[in-house]
Amino acid sequence: MPEKTKYVILVGDGMADYPVESLGGKTPLMKARTPHMDWMAKQGEIGLVRTIPDGFNPGSEVANLSILGYNPIHYYTGRGPLEAASLGVHLAPEDIAFRCNLVTLNFQGNKIMMEDFSAGHITNEEAEKIILDLNKKLATSEIRFYAGLSYRHLMVLKNGLVHFSNVEKLEITPPHDLIDKEISSFLPATTEPIFTLMKQSQRLLKNHPVNQARQAKGLPPANSIWLWGQGRSPRMITLKDRFGMEGYVISAVHLIKGIGILAGLEVLEVPGITGYFDTNYDGKAQYALKGLKEKDFVYVHVEAPDEAGHMGDLCLKIEAIEAFDEKIVGAILKGMKGFKRYKVLVLPDHPTPLSVRTHTADPVPYAMYSSEDGETFTHGKTFDEVSAGLSGNSIENGFELIERFLDSRRLH
Repeated sequence: MPEKTKYVILVGDGMADYPVESLGGKTPLMKARTPHMDWMAKQGEIGLVRTIPDGFNPGSEVANLSILGYNPIHYYTGRGPLEAASLGVHLAPEDIAFRCNLVTLNFQGNKIMMEDFSAGHITNEEAEKIILDLNKKLATSEIRFYAGLSYRHLMVLKNGLVHFSNVEKLEITPPHDLIDKEISSFLPATTEPIFTLMKQSQRLLKNHPVNQARQAKGLPPANSIWLWGQGRSPRMITLKDRFGMEGYVISAVHLIKGIGILAGLEVLEVPGITGYFDTNYDGKAQYALKGLKEKDFVYVHVEAPDEAGHMGDLCLKIEAIEAFDEKIVGAILKGMKGFKRYKVLVLPDHPTPLSVRTHTADPVPYAMYSSEDGETFTHGKTFDEVSAGLSGNSIENGFELIERFLDSRRLH
């Protein structure tokens, strides 16, 4: 029996961007030194893929569902329930899960500005204390908060469809789309329980000991929650049922782990991964290679380029892209030589352009390399947005990319 093909998908969150004037019209991907992704573009297939269907908010939840082969039109119900899966929070059919950010608001008289959607990347320990107090003061038999990591948490409305009318229809803008904006017009109606919870959190957190300590150090306080991304738990067919394949997901982000769990993947917990610039890149690569000795598929997600995009920091974004290329793509390509047959796919999930500091729905470049002889490819010179566009290779339905990647493995 021939050795099974090993498959790896490498996602550099938010790597794609727009041309930057200070770079002479180049994008960060074009400016960054990325020899390993460039090698994949030269030796394999390069093209553009649209991971965000028309009419959808360009969130990581939608984009990563697409990359894993799930049409968001059928499977996307909201960001909250995906994160609930990662946190091990069981949702009954009538429950509604919200993403709960800890944010920094700047109160300027009658104006309230979104100063920081991450509360200065608050630490896990600080955040846990705040979530604990939110549960002590604001939780009821129908409302419960669950701690995640840093600023990313969860709030669940038990029997939300029964007790909270129209809660699924609320349109609440993600806080990372509101950086430096006045938030009044983006808040739910004052009659909504969600609005009440957010206002109550502001009163509770105003003089919270965690925030007093942070401000004494010159750090931004987590002075409000921001509830968004609500939905019910989706029903997803697993990758094993679709392709007869088991695998792992590696990410520091609960959202990505939750999508992986619902897709039937096992979470590989890597020590020292943070979802930030100080993450354990080397550990992710090594755990991925070890995982491939046991199963046939690994999905590796790195958050750092997206964080730099939200910050509008060009240097940090280039550094994050280069670290992803060297420590993830390069290390895994080297390690894959230990297998006889393998395929590697690399791409951003969506752009996070420095000029807008949030996600956009533009198509993203992808590169796909196979160790198999006889593959027909559309080659490129470098891995970037321009080279991918010049290839003439375009996948409009992002959820179809995985079938192209896994070729003949589809069962139904």
